[in-house]
Amino acid sequence: MKKISKAVASIAVAFVLLVVVGLTVFGQKDIPVEKLKLKYATGASSFMPLMGMQVHYRSEGNPTDSLPLVLIHGTSASLHTWDSLVKILVTTTHKRIIRMDLPAFGLTGPNPENKYPSAYYTLFIDSFLQALHINKCILGGNSLGGAITWQYAVAHPDKVSQLILIDAAGYPIKNEKGSLGFKIASMPIINNLLLVVTPKSLVKKSLENVFYDPSFITDATINRYHEMLLRTGNRRAALALFQNRVAQDATAIKTITAPTLIIWGDQDQLISVANAYLFQKDLKNNSMVILKNVGHIPMEESPKMLADAIQNFIYH
Repeated sequence: MKKISKAVASIAVAFVLLVVVGLTVFGQKDIPVEKLKLKYATGASSFMPLMGMQVHYRSEGNPTDSLPLVLIHGTSASLHTWDSLVKILVTTTHKRIIRMDLPAFGLTGPNPENKYPSAYYTLFIDSFLQALHINKCILGGNSLGGAITWQYAVAHPDKVSQLILIDAAGYPIKNEKGSLGFKIASMPIINNLLLVVTPKSLVKKSLENVFYDPSFITDATINRYHEMLLRTGNRRAALALFQNRVAQDATAIKTITAPTLIIWGDQDQLISVANAYLFQKDLKNNSMVILKNVGHIPMEESPKMLADAIQNFIYH
């Protein structure tokens, strides 16, 4: 028995040493937010003290616009996902366009409690808009941001004039291929390794399921998503989001009366285009645009087509 115990102990020690060596070789350290600001906070960036965080946001376009367009990004993204779209809309519309890094993501980072239920994001958006003295807006979102958008419209129908849902979450996931990163983050025990081992190769593989056209998966894009994930606290926040996900009450979508634009990439591997037709069925006042040969994030893969659809919706 003693020999067996010693053998087991030796194996355990060897395993621990292997893990330590692996983490030393393959582990990635957090990146301080101040360092990331030097690269990703441009002259258009502002930081708002709100709910225990310094919220990174940008307000661009027509400053006198009383009904701004507010854009909300999805999981593991940041306000930078809207860069190409905003560049077009600022020159083709007379809108003020506002976007932010949600709590748990981008330069904003985690909230003090590191908890992110749906009700929290509704409160956050409302507090954010109040701080900017915005009483009513056109609200748009992609993926998780799409879910936050319609949930906010359910909670505050008087504060939203129009909705724009871009490959939005809301209905139960069925047979979608999904993201490798999301899958690993949902696996107990193993997901904790993501707190220290988050290689670029994992980010690249995840993006391959996000974009339909692989030419958009450039080194710059991979670096942006990777570095934002490594922002101090963001990996732990992302893990908290996945570990505490609660099924959304999609029946509430039927209560929305605001005019809604539903936009979807027909090659979305994360949230199937079939969901666009579910939104169309449940929303009382909607129009729908399906983008051909486009994946989960049209604002990065097809900003011109998305801008045209948004402009037509806002002004017609």
